[in-house]
Amino acid sequence: MTATVEAVKAALERVALPGGGDPVSADLIRALTVDGGNVRFVIDAPDPESARALEPVRAASEAAVRALPGVTTVSAVLTAHGPAPKAPSLKMGGHMKPQAERMNPPGVKSIIAIGSGKGGVGKSTVSSNLAVALARAGKRVGLLDADIHGPSQPRMFGLTKRPASPDGKTIIPLQAHGVTLMSIGLMLPEDKAVIWRGPMLMGALQQMMMQVEWGELDLLLIDLPPGTGDVQLTLGQKSDLAGAIVVSTPQDVAMIDAKKALDAFASLKVPVLGLIENMSLFHCPNCDHEYHIFGEGGVQAEADRLGLPLLAALPIDLETRLGGDAGRPVALGDGVMSQAYARLADRMIQGGVV
Repeated sequence: MTATVEAVKAALERVALPGGGDPVSADLIRALTVDGGNVRFVIDAPDPESARALEPVRAASEAAVRALPGVTTVSAVLTAHGPAPKAPSLKMGGHMKPQAERMNPPGVKSIIAIGSGKGGVGKSTVSSNLAVALARAGKRVGLLDADIHGPSQPRMFGLTKRPASPDGKTIIPLQAHGVTLMSIGLMLPEDKAVIWRGPMLMGALQQMMMQVEWGELDLLLIDLPPGTGDVQLTLGQKSDLAGAIVVSTPQDVAMIDAKKALDAFASLKVPVLGLIENMSLFHCPNCDHEYHIFGEGGVQAEADRLGLPLLAALPIDLETRLGGDAGRPVALGDGVMSQAYARLADRMIQGGVV
């Protein structure tokens, strides 16, 4: 009578492990072969320490199999996994590396920068929701959070996982809500400050543009930092931007800085596709009255002066804020604000921007 694999497994199931169970149910048996009366198998321990503790189990397993009819020889070998190799470390920042080609990610059809003259006008909120709206419209969209000192897109997309880097050079971006996302905020703890000078900022920007596997995208949106600094200058000089969108509130103080952002794009010869007025008004849910908290018509007047379109006028909205904090952009829903962002996305698509 010749032993079978099933008979050997049945015998091994009768061998007790120190903590309970048996080698088969604990999935420790590997490379089991039965060749006539010769039986061979491996007991695969999770680590060297466990392997030493399993030596009595190995001996008992050999004895149990040797007692089977038709078995002449048994070879049971203990193996153990060594420590798992560490993932390659990806260092962010550092000086930009010289490169002959333009800083345009392969596979990306179009790049649009979203800027503002000053912080606090909701530029990142607009960027995240526009990206989601375009994705819902069927476009392949990426979003690069280039606000390296104050990245907020990981929170707005509900992402906490660190991007993988299989070789210490290539960065695998994350996906959320149909959008491919990369941010320096994904590489650092949320409360960790980025205290870098200009050259290190530019090095990080180059990495996030050219070392990220963006894949095939119809559009890459770049959420710029406020102002007119190094990031804007480098992108304008080294990337082929299809255009820029400037976000501002209607108040005079915001428009003073928005005009500087518009002038910076003009100086860099980046076409401005239009302006977005954010926090244009507040609609009181109790009295149904509209309040122009930050003034009225400032962005429209500047757009008219420059001959640019006002792409959207977006009100102050509680659901927008709650969605951003919760990692679910309001554009994912079907309410008034979601419809507003859907119209903005459709306007860009119909205008041939995307």
